[in-house]
Amino acid sequence: MVEPISPGLLDARTRMQSEAAVTEAEAALHVAETDLARAREDYIFAKSHFDRTSELVERGVASITRLEEAQQLFAITNAALEAANARIAQAEGGLRRAKAALVETSGNGENDTCCMSLLAPTDGVVLDIDEVSARPVTSGERLLTIGDPGQIELVADLLTSDAVSLPPNARATVERWGGPPLQAKLAYVEPAARMKVSALGIEEQRVDVVFDITTPPEQRPDLGHEFAVYLRIVTYEEEDALLIPLSAAFRTDDYWAAFRADGDRVTRVPVDLGARNGRFAVVESGLEPGDRIVEHPRDDLTDGALIEERTTF
Repeated sequence: MVEPISPGLLDARTRMQSEAAVTEAEAALHVAETDLARAREDYIFAKSHFDRTSELVERGVASITRLEEAQQLFAITNAALEAANARIAQAEGGLRRAKAALVETSGNGENDTCCMSLLAPTDGVVLDIDEVSARPVTSGERLLTIGDPGQIELVADLLTSDAVSLPPNARATVERWGGPPLQAKLAYVEPAARMKVSALGIEEQRVDVVFDITTPPEQRPDLGHEFAVYLRIVTYEEEDALLIPLSAAFRTDDYWAAFRADGDRVTRVPVDLGARNGRFAVVESGLEPGDRIVEHPRDDLTDGALIEERTTF
């Protein structure tokens, strides 16, 4: 419920001016009523004259010209009657406006009018109230925020370089929200990024990435508006992918390579690496499942060198 704003108090000069305006409006209304009465009498006379003239024309006593003059007079008086009615409505509106200027707050600080109801555009619950204390508001100003807790979106603040690498409909796992892991799907990436300074003082370009929760609402009844969650986003997935630790791969000339263990000796083999993260990389060619490789190879390790497993020490 919204209560209309209370009118202000009137000083002596403003009150006298408002009372004079009311008197003028009442006089204008009286003049309009007098004009209406005169216009009504003229209309009655013109209509009677038109009816008599029509009857005489039918009997052949009066001419057509006299009938046309009576018809014109009747039309003029009819228009004058309509104008008089309009002036009555105008004068009544002016009187109400003049009286409204005299309305002021009553002694107990209450208005004569009660509150007005505001209907929400949709069903939901109140998520936020912009102004808790009473104050004047303008038309169109937001008063509160409502929403449906069952239709929650997740907003992740990502680096723009990470956001552009997300595949369409990327999957994500929602963790650390206070319940079991939930599933989510990428909805869209905001078109505009913003500058943000990290905790280390580094300026970063970040963008909001929106995910839809695919887990049914009944499995997450306690997840609410503006809750903090942790998103584990899947940027790449492949069935039966061959992985090697990044610590086993190294650059030589212009390609990646790794040392493969063949018995007690090593062989340097070129490898093609695909998607990778901070620990592992996908091997697209160069190695086969089951191959043994050397992690953290020394700089002086060469092709064909003897090796020995760490477990034998």
